[in-house]
Amino acid sequence: MRDTTVAVRTTAVVWTVGVTAVLAGMPLMVRKRLPDPLATHWGSGSGVPDGSMPLWAASLFPSLIWLVMAGLTLGVLLRGRSTPHHPWTAATLLPTGIVLAGAQAALVRANLDRADWHEARQPTGWIVAILVAAVVAGVGAWFVTTRRSADTAAAGAHVSGAPALDIPDGRRVAWFSRTANPWLRLVAAVTGLVAAGVLVAVVGGLADPGGLWAAFAGCAVASLSCALFSSVQARVSERGLEVSFGPLGWPARRWAPGDIDAARAEVRGPAQVGGWGYRVSGLGTTVMLRAGECLVIRPRGRRTDFAVSVDDAERGAALLNAVRAGRAS
Repeated sequence: MRDTTVAVRTTAVVWTVGVTAVLAGMPLMVRKRLPDPLATHWGSGSGVPDGSMPLWAASLFPSLIWLVMAGLTLGVLLRGRSTPHHPWTAATLLPTGIVLAGAQAALVRANLDRADWHEARQPTGWIVAILVAAVVAGVGAWFVTTRRSADTAAAGAHVSGAPALDIPDGRRVAWFSRTANPWLRLVAAVTGLVAAGVLVAVVGGLADPGGLWAAFAGCAVASLSCALFSSVQARVSERGLEVSFGPLGWPARRWAPGDIDAARAEVRGPAQVGGWGYRVSGLGTTVMLRAGECLVIRPRGRRTDFAVSVDDAERGAALLNAVRAGRAS
């Protein structure tokens, strides 16, 4: 639970700082190609600008709006002790940051290489794309965080009961545990912000594409890889063991009870398995996100183990063995 709390707070802080840097820095980076003042408002339906703002104000004003809104949200998140994350936090910070950063990019693009702010034209296409992206991001963030909360609550309900592993006939059982690595999430957030900034600069014509596409691809792949393998969830039920990765629970590996010879808990560290993340070594395959207790299984017909670093691994292994025994009897 503590790892999840740290990861959520770290991601929120990195997102806040990154969006602030984009809002404040974007106009200043291309200030030699912008008029001063900038067109900041367009008449309804005409596409002709009817309002302007000095360049320094266009850089500062949206940044202050974002910092006030994000600061209030982060204040609630950082003070919270009983609940590690709230669905509304992600569903507020993510789409709002996208809207403000996208609007700033659209404003800069509309004024780019104009001799006077009166020549700028309303970026209608950008506005529509920004709103669609914000809605999709908000809905996705709400889905991911509410799903995670439901999984955690369900896991607590099952695990808090008596630890006896005698399973009555017809009784459904479940065990769930989750681990996250805040440093991998930090890398995913930072590289994701860099990739988004490069994409906006290239697509918006703010920079010469040149080798920037390669930088975008590298940062995007790094961000996606770190995000997918920065957290892991293990679930034991009457259907066997399921190990899934990332906030969406994908990709996933599954073993039916009959596909497992034995399950146990074992303490492992990154030095034993060759580092962090998804590792293959002499011990077999290990999902190493933090040193300590791991749930280890020996798949049937294999000579090596599969291990995943999750809390309460001993109970998960005991329950998995009980499910196997019940299926075998």
